[in-house]
Amino acid sequence: METKKFEIVTTQSNIDWVGRKVTGAHNGTIAVKEGSLILNDSKLTGGKFIIDTTSIKILDVTDPATNAQFAGHLASDDFFSIQKYPEATFQITSVSGNHIEGDLTIKGITHPVGFDPEINVNGELLTATGKLVIDRTKYEMKFRSGNFFKDLGDTLIYNDFELDISITAKVA
Repeated sequence: METKKFEIVTTQSNIDWVGRKVTGAHNGTIAVKEGSLILNDSKLTGGKFIIDTTSIKILDVTDPATNAQFAGHLASDDFFSIQKYPEATFQITSVSGNHIEGDLTIKGITHPVGFDPEINVNGELLTATGKLVIDRTKYEMKFRSGNFFKDLGDTLIYNDFELDISITAKVA
């Protein structure tokens, strides 16, 4: 059995996020700070990566003042509490076929999540893409959630948000 450790190339890795509400959606990016993936005989068996919550950007709001206000709100305790929690982590706990289970920690709160990534290994280069759908209320992000507030009308923000993960890693 050959074990290889692949270090994530942060400049070639990123996460696109989408949050939806009754009247539309917002999207942006968030950076992967560092991490590694472990392969045994060319099969993913483990790994971890750290997400830099301070790097969150909103791409669909073009007015600078509105964008800054929205970014400040995402940074606040209503959402990511980035002053207290500048990082989120994903730790792989098991791999079965093409399905990955792991622990996602946001704001110091950990919950299991699973997804089916596409992983390609070409020599010393690994690329992986996948989509995670996260219920934000499990991480104390209750702002305008229909689970916690009534009569929100068209100000309701859906609980699920999407993380489209794209990782490039090289043999360490």
